[in-house]
Amino acid sequence: MIDQFGRNIDYLRISLTDRCNLRCSYCMPNGVCPVSHAEILSYEEILCICKEAIALGITHFKVTGGEPLVRKGILAFLQQLKSLSGCETVTLTSNGTLLNPFLKELREIGIDGINISLDAANAVVFARITGSSLYEQVFSALCNSVACGIKTKINCVLLAENQDQILPLASFAQQFPVDVRFIELMPIGEGATLSAPSPKSAREQLLSVWPDLHPVDERRGFGPARYEQSAALLGRIGWIDALSHSFCASCNRIRLTSTGLLKPCLCYGEGRDLRRLLRSDNQESLREAMAEAIFAKPAAHCFQEQNAITEHRKMAEIGG
Repeated sequence: MIDQFGRNIDYLRISLTDRCNLRCSYCMPNGVCPVSHAEILSYEEILCICKEAIALGITHFKVTGGEPLVRKGILAFLQQLKSLSGCETVTLTSNGTLLNPFLKELREIGIDGINISLDAANAVVFARITGSSLYEQVFSALCNSVACGIKTKINCVLLAENQDQILPLASFAQQFPVDVRFIELMPIGEGATLSAPSPKSAREQLLSVWPDLHPVDERRGFGPARYEQSAALLGRIGWIDALSHSFCASCNRIRLTSTGLLKPCLCYGEGRDLRRLLRSDNQESLREAMAEAIFAKPAAHCFQEQNAITEHRKMAEIGG
């Protein structure tokens, strides 16, 4: 669907839950106040929304959380989503701690890709950031995902705590055919209180080891990442730097929270309450409501103007 600024909105991020088994410093170090089961969209309701999204021209879906694998029944849901007529791709973002037992079935249902959130390349720093001792499980899941033939990417949020992890994490793209993406810290939730290195300074570290690193004009997914390559790397280095290099003019995404809020833009708290429509006895057209929200998508975020940001929830509550 084309929004009011001529952008083609074809990508929906779906949060299945606000719950997570990690306590990352930039996301939910003290947890979140979990909502009741009744407040969370059922899988049937999410599939109903996805069918309407496809009718509006949205054909690419990212399933996320919180940690989506903590929700029971996720494999059946992913299979149903994959089988929807008009659905082109379904990818999954996970912290990797629970991923290993799911990999065989994820491959069998034809998952189009897995993004593993990993902010450190050793157990000590991993524990400091996540409050967890599960680094080895995540590394094992990374290895096994690649071995299964699943398109695998690593997502690293740039933090003060992991400045010394930038090179070790990037080295995974030398060891494996994976893309390693560095994400600029967003001033949302806990992220608004933290300092972090810039993508520019991170790239300078990489150039000291891979001086031939250079931009490539490739689309390696349906999100906003810009990619670079080096002859020494099996995978690519990606940058998702919404503050330093705003990609709002070409943004193609909207977000669905686990409680049914359709969010056109990350930094604004406003959205359309699709749960109310789905559960109302006198429903207005779900498709019409979604179309109105998509068409009215803001021109750009306002992250540089802290007082203008109206989204005050934690990233896990939004679908980070």
